[in-house]
Amino acid sequence: MSAQSFLLQPDMLLRAYRLGLFPMAETRDSQRLHFLDPDRRGILPLDRFHLSRRLARTLRVTHFTITADRDFRRVISACAARASKRAETWINQEIESSFCLLAERGYAHSIEVWDRERFVGGLYGLVIGGAFFGESMVSFARDASKIALVHLVARLRLGRFSLLDTQFITDHLSHFGALEISRAVYHSYLAEAVLQDVSWVANPDPAKLSHEIAVMRDETRSKSR
Repeated sequence: MSAQSFLLQPDMLLRAYRLGLFPMAETRDSQRLHFLDPDRRGILPLDRFHLSRRLARTLRVTHFTITADRDFRRVISACAARASKRAETWINQEIESSFCLLAERGYAHSIEVWDRERFVGGLYGLVIGGAFFGESMVSFARDASKIALVHLVARLRLGRFSLLDTQFITDHLSHFGALEISRAVYHSYLAEAVLQDVSWVANPDPAKLSHEIAVMRDETRSKSR
């Protein structure tokens, strides 16, 4: 782990992620960054995603509208903001600005959840080849970030991505099937994933998207038997 105080450039970020590194700041106002390559890495296997019965039911009846790449800046700004349940954040202004530039270049992507025109949650991350590096998620309504995650996974499966990097494991992600692997195993997955020739599917055919989510639900059911 190393601390740096230089200006973070988008191309530098892309090189870092290809090498298995990712940046974090100690606080929102911090001027220094740490590039991490932890001994244990969190991933969410796309072919073993756990979609609970309750969340599957919520997805079928929800009135929320889910979009992709509609308002990246709003998503990362919400993820970076301090909140009552999160007194501090690791996304400083340098990270936020660099990811916005990467979004403009087609590397960074977001999923947004809307209640009519009100933003209620979402997530964002970085795409290189067939790897999606999940960065952060935020929720202002029940299940909003969970719904965003399901829609992310469905898009990655439709696009034939092979790696969803969660960086670390949380109880929240564990419920969806996230697991921890060693640095060496992660790097082997990463080396293959970044060479994949796949495409980010921002606006899939609604019928295909619904079908993929149904398949995820059926896969979860079959594993629980």
